[in-house]
Amino acid sequence: MKWSWKIARIAGIDVYVHITFFLLVAWFGYQYWRLFGTSSAVLEGIAYIIALFACVVLHEYGHALTARRYGIVTRDITLLPIGGVASMERLPEDPLQEIKVALAGPAVNVVIAGLLWLWLNINGVEVTKEELMTTGGPFLFRLMVVNIFLVLFNLLPAFPMDGGRVLRAALAMRMSHHKATAMAAMIGQNFAILFGLLGLMYNPFLMLIAVFLWFGASAENSAEQTKHSLAGATAASAMLTEFHILSPDDHLSTAISYTLSGSQKDFPVGSVHHLDGVLTQADLLQALQEHGKHIKVGEINLHSIKRVEPDTPVEQLLDELQTDSTHMLAVCHGNRIEGIVNLENVIEMIKIATALNANRSAVRE
Repeated sequence: MKWSWKIARIAGIDVYVHITFFLLVAWFGYQYWRLFGTSSAVLEGIAYIIALFACVVLHEYGHALTARRYGIVTRDITLLPIGGVASMERLPEDPLQEIKVALAGPAVNVVIAGLLWLWLNINGVEVTKEELMTTGGPFLFRLMVVNIFLVLFNLLPAFPMDGGRVLRAALAMRMSHHKATAMAAMIGQNFAILFGLLGLMYNPFLMLIAVFLWFGASAENSAEQTKHSLAGATAASAMLTEFHILSPDDHLSTAISYTLSGSQKDFPVGSVHHLDGVLTQADLLQALQEHGKHIKVGEINLHSIKRVEPDTPVEQLLDELQTDSTHMLAVCHGNRIEGIVNLENVIEMIKIATALNANRSAVRE
């Protein structure tokens, strides 16, 4: 995530903090200064928010380490003002596994709250039901209360929060995964509307949560529907079979001719049996500016091109294309290039598949 700094690496997972998190820390410090007017109070306020987000990090590690049991890698954890985000390479397909991963985070907060309650009782700090409804009291008491709040809040059935993921998994036991996601996303967006209204009346922070819920639910639902549309599609069905391969001895004028006479913008360089790399449109334009059209393609620093098998799922291709700087993959059978796949073509394929699925649904209804 942009504007994030790595602060630690624990259990093989990088922890980042987003720049906006420091705004929250500064805001807490200012509020404590406004209320108490002392530097010690400011330090306590900052220490409290840092301790709170340490609990949030542990919450995210609950998700990440449970997901690791099912072979799911967590790329990193990022701290934001609204909480933590664990970036997993994928989510569990099995509903029971998804429930366990979703509940692991709140379970960590339950353990933290229980340990704090035990410590407070051992040290003679009385905890009453009335005090549980306040934000006052000793530092550790407030930290215990906020962990209890995190458990209750995260278990709301508002997708993509933890409770919403449990809801989606439960629905997926009774219907297809993409339909369960669509229903959970709709419920999550209804919660977003509710939080938005409450935010207008009581607390503006709820409006920030509402935005997160609305767009988070929309994005995850869109990704799931795309995945459903591409079910069974492979590189062989998505690849372009009519394309030009440039030779290292070709001049840039050849690439210009191909570009102007067709729709191809990026060109594999080499032969059908051996690829040296890819000449992207950006590299072509830069080389034209610096050297003119008579320089040979082989004299330019080319990007490497990744190879995939014809039976590679399109979903995997999409992940590869979105992270690859060239946005192009070579589909190879053995040493021979059979076709190329670019991001633009896969997006077009998604649009077509989505339209066809919508048509089938309409016909069934």
